[in-house]
Amino acid sequence: MIEEGAKAKEIKASDEKTSRATTSYKPSLVENICRWLYSFVFFIIIPIAFLNLARRGATRNKEYSQRRFERFGFVARPPKTGGYLFHCVSVGEVVAASCLIKQIMQTEPNTQITVTTTTPTGSARVRDIFGNTVHHFYLPYDLHTAMAKMIKRIKPKAVLITEVELWPNFIHACWKRDIPIMVINARMTDRSAKRYLKISKLFRPMLNKLTHICTQGQRDYNNYLMLGMPEARMTQTNNIKFDQAASTTQHSQGFLGLSTLDGPIFVAGSTHDLEEQAMIDAVKTVWSSTAVNLRLIIVPRHPERFDTVAKLLQQNKLNYVRTSEVDAVSSHSKVILLDEMGKLNSAYSIASFAFVGGSIANRGGHNALEPAAFSIPVMMGPNTYNNPVICEYLEERGALTIVSNAQDIAARCEAWINDNDKLVKAGKAGRKVLEENSGALDKTLTVIKHNVRESLV
Repeated sequence: MIEEGAKAKEIKASDEKTSRATTSYKPSLVENICRWLYSFVFFIIIPIAFLNLARRGATRNKEYSQRRFERFGFVARPPKTGGYLFHCVSVGEVVAASCLIKQIMQTEPNTQITVTTTTPTGSARVRDIFGNTVHHFYLPYDLHTAMAKMIKRIKPKAVLITEVELWPNFIHACWKRDIPIMVINARMTDRSAKRYLKISKLFRPMLNKLTHICTQGQRDYNNYLMLGMPEARMTQTNNIKFDQAASTTQHSQGFLGLSTLDGPIFVAGSTHDLEEQAMIDAVKTVWSSTAVNLRLIIVPRHPERFDTVAKLLQQNKLNYVRTSEVDAVSSHSKVILLDEMGKLNSAYSIASFAFVGGSIANRGGHNALEPAAFSIPVMMGPNTYNNPVICEYLEERGALTIVSNAQDIAARCEAWINDNDKLVKAGKAGRKVLEENSGALDKTLTVIKHNVRESLV
């Protein structure tokens, strides 16, 4: 098991006493002044941020400008108040929280669920997963008036922040109204912890106002502890992504008319700048050294880069197909640009092996568990600091290979193509990791229900 040998962090018997510490806490004058200065600076840059939204709406995604007044707290009222408010930054956090939200919807069918995001891609994923069954809007800018206006309209019984993104005024507005605030699947990298230490007068008051933190792993637990969060208000649940990915069992048979019967399929998922070129160079090497019909599916992380990647393929003189323009792909098409949101898992489900992006590019690496759920081996670059424990464990079990460049990728592709037994073994190892390490969902639900119950006492 991940973190095997480490003492399990259970909810302490003293939780009833410590849960009240968040309401009895009184910020010092210096701490209040720091938050006011932060708010003043934020207020000054708001016009720039507003213009930036308009620019993005005109050049990248119209949703940036269509719903920009939500950023000031002018959000639609939910059908019912007194429910849960989940804040998920973007796609990754929405996906991670989805299994938890679905579980709450099953156990509390009459409770309102509200989900906030900060990006259009996150918003689109909320719609894809939940349709109209949840209330959704963009999280307002972190001004006290905007956050207070939003909280007044939603009136949640608990606020759940997924993974990261702690906003001082958001947390303060909830704390002032005695609304429990929990960070679930909490991540705190060493680099982030060092940055927060430099602004401890602003950051530590937020910790004092949080009701509970459920951490992904030991690193995150230790970093929050070092930053000043009491052990009595933390639980190490491990990563919900194991439960979310382990529940992924549906293979998209016939996706785009593609099948590994026509040759191996290599999916490069959630890619960033420079990574697409590495994939192109790698498959060119494989094509020159083997007669196998290897096909490449590229799935850029952000939709605004779809056209950029299309131009890159043209520059490399590659014939390619954009999935948004066809219903099926011919077996003769060697390069496919998946330029549609919400279909990455469908691509993984038909893949022979995969690369997970944000890892050669210095973005910390995206979710390696998504392809591992379909029992396929995975490659990632050296930058895996967003999910170090997951990646370390997958690598130890032989399910993940770390690569640095196109040459490494080509060599690994050829090794798997030439030895199907190794490919199958590596893929099964990844699926087994998921099955062995699920359980974070139940632990997190226990923490949420306990703290909501305590808040009503």
